[in-house]
Amino acid sequence: MHRTTAKIAAALAATILFAPGATETRRVAAHDGPHKHAEGQVEFTIRSVRNGNWSDAKTWKPARVPRAGDRVLIERATRVVYDASSDGVVRLLQVVGTLSFARDRDTLLNVAVVKVQNSLECSESGFACDFAHVNEAGEPHAVPEGAMPVLEIGTPEAPIPAQHTARVRLHWLEGMSKEDAPAIACCSARMDIHGAPLSRTWVKLGADVASGDATVKLAEEVSGWKVGDEVIVTASENSYGNNKHTTEERRIVEIEGTTLTLDKPLDYQHSGTGEFRSEVANLSRNVVIESADPKGHRGHTVYHWGSRGSISYARFAHLGKRGVLGRYPIHFHLVDDTMRGSSVVGVAVVDSHNRWVTIHGTNYMVVRDCVGYQSLGHGYFMEDGTEVYNVLDRNLGVQARQTQRLPQQVLSWDPNDGAAFWWPNGRNTLVRNVACENGQYGFRFDSQLIERGKPDPGVLMPDGSTQSVEIRTLPIYRFEDNESHTDGLYAMRFSTSDRACPDARHPHVLRNLKAWQTNYGIRAEIPSALFENIQLDNTNYGIYHPAYENQVYRNLVMSNLGSEPFNRGYDDQSRQFGTIAVDGLTFVGVRGGGGIPLIQMSDDNPTGKAESHFRNVVVEGRVENSRRALVDRGGGSVVRPSTPTSVPVYLHDHYGPGRHAKVVSTAARDFRRGDERYREEPPVTGRESRIEEVTGVEFPQLLDPVDDLPPATVITSPPPGTIVRAEGGVLVVRGATTDNGRTARVLVNGVEAADFDYGFHVWEARLTGVKSGKLTLAAHGEDAAGNKERTPHSVMVYVE
Repeated sequence: MHRTTAKIAAALAATILFAPGATETRRVAAHDGPHKHAEGQVEFTIRSVRNGNWSDAKTWKPARVPRAGDRVLIERATRVVYDASSDGVVRLLQVVGTLSFARDRDTLLNVAVVKVQNSLECSESGFACDFAHVNEAGEPHAVPEGAMPVLEIGTPEAPIPAQHTARVRLHWLEGMSKEDAPAIACCSARMDIHGAPLSRTWVKLGADVASGDATVKLAEEVSGWKVGDEVIVTASENSYGNNKHTTEERRIVEIEGTTLTLDKPLDYQHSGTGEFRSEVANLSRNVVIESADPKGHRGHTVYHWGSRGSISYARFAHLGKRGVLGRYPIHFHLVDDTMRGSSVVGVAVVDSHNRWVTIHGTNYMVVRDCVGYQSLGHGYFMEDGTEVYNVLDRNLGVQARQTQRLPQQVLSWDPNDGAAFWWPNGRNTLVRNVACENGQYGFRFDSQLIERGKPDPGVLMPDGSTQSVEIRTLPIYRFEDNESHTDGLYAMRFSTSDRACPDARHPHVLRNLKAWQTNYGIRAEIPSALFENIQLDNTNYGIYHPAYENQVYRNLVMSNLGSEPFNRGYDDQSRQFGTIAVDGLTFVGVRGGGGIPLIQMSDDNPTGKAESHFRNVVVEGRVENSRRALVDRGGGSVVRPSTPTSVPVYLHDHYGPGRHAKVVSTAARDFRRGDERYREEPPVTGRESRIEEVTGVEFPQLLDPVDDLPPATVITSPPPGTIVRAEGGVLVVRGATTDNGRTARVLVNGVEAADFDYGFHVWEARLTGVKSGKLTLAAHGEDAAGNKERTPHSVMVYVE
């Protein structure tokens, strides 16, 4: 080893590095004696005594290779390379030093419990950590002193090469807890799992696919996909009511350019042209974490507080314990911001019995380009409402299915009814994601009042403090370019309880959304919200059950919609508390609809202030001789108006510039029959609506958004505490930045980063003149509104 490298390695072995500005982390001595978690402690049967290969007897004491039933300890200050492909099931593997999987061969590890933690005592719990400074649940609140234990199944810089596989198969063994084991648990340690990268893990179809076709054309070329890979072609037909899933699984037998030949013909048609197209997703990876017995006791993985590491391009299959809280395929458990900069990229989570990726009490996590396929309960999931500044970008979620509530779940109001994406705190970013064929929802934002007697959760603020906050008042930070199709019930549902909402200067903002081939398009139960650039196609309901109170809609296109395109306030309640403003609403391909109008009027006006304003309304391509009214009372339950004041509907510039139409309900208590001002005007009016021309009515400006929130930045590479090279004095730093507005620039140690993707969601900075030794990297973002990030992300590395 080079002398400088050796010195750096020695320094790393004696130090745990934490990000300056992150949650303060106390260091404590490694604890090897008994403590309150000592029950269930076990003895190791074999331990490493030197650096070496797993398959070399000289690495171990006793001097033999580990075998089935062993409890194996990777001792401190030893580095073992796992170079085996063994069918024997290791009962327990505890990593206190370093365990690194070989990159020059195929490897297979059959094991029951893997624990990565700085402690020489251990239990067979697959969840709880085994050192002194943990609570009753085995969750750390301080990090043991000394070198951080490391499990490496590839690294970000050196993933397992594509020509080799690394597989960990998790087995439950007699005598172990059925709720905790089998498992991989990282306890204030570093765990990296990285397979060979794919240019894209899923893409849109590039051409229509007919039933019986055995080839599919992709919308773009991909690299890293191979013959033999398992793929899915997602559904294009709404399955609501018949429970017939039409997403199809196949294997690739040939790849030629953008054309895949599959192992057998497809049974269903799949849309691959126009605005609304299905996807093709690759489920195969060369690094695999899986349950050995999917029909038995499944495994799970968990990162605890104070941990390090990331996951990329790996497959997590047949994991997740059904009906057990906290036992998920990929789980970041109460890590707060101690894992800022960690990420889950390009992962396939397949056939889970309990979610795909769970972000619980965790901030600044990046989940990008992942594929979730089949889950019981929600898929991509934020658990308790404290989570902020997490980025879910360009993920695909298919078939998260309805199941039961989990026992003792944190938020009692969550029915766990199958959403691809579920989150309760608006201060997170969801962009470019697609949901398909999920049980109840593609996307579900559900923010309700914390249970009586419980304090509001502590939420991380932009200045780095933690404050008790009513999360229902936090606006959706960034929700853009998301799409949902063929989902079971709702494409997208957003709601808060008791009409709680942010103020008009900080509204919910939701932009560039698509929903197609689903029953309900968008259920918009969030007052103080801006919906902009929305496309709804072939849904039975469009804007459904809305909380019409300071809601603004801009540029909506509703094509081929069914019975209720634009619903009344709270649907069958037909109640509207405030004013809405709709600017740009186009109906295309209007069908029969059973006499229900395109825009339903709300019957009750409890505040006396509610109005509905529409401008630039266009109706194109009526079909089936449809005579549906543009504005009338709604369908469904008949409501007898009970408030003195009704809710007028204004059609701005309906008769020309400055000449507006006012539409009223004939069932309203304030409507006077025989009033000559009002008349019928089909097809604008219907059986229970009348119209008059008015002037002097201003189109309302209900919201006055201001951007006073700074961006949120993470450095994803190099990871903290690593040895890096600066070739020619140049060090490349990569990361991700998100903002509720537009990020203007990102600086790393004063150097501006280049924007690689989606407005600094992927960026790269090249630092020059870098010298060997310890180096602190600090990155922050600045947005177009002039907000500067007040808590930069800082990591410390060692430069060779």
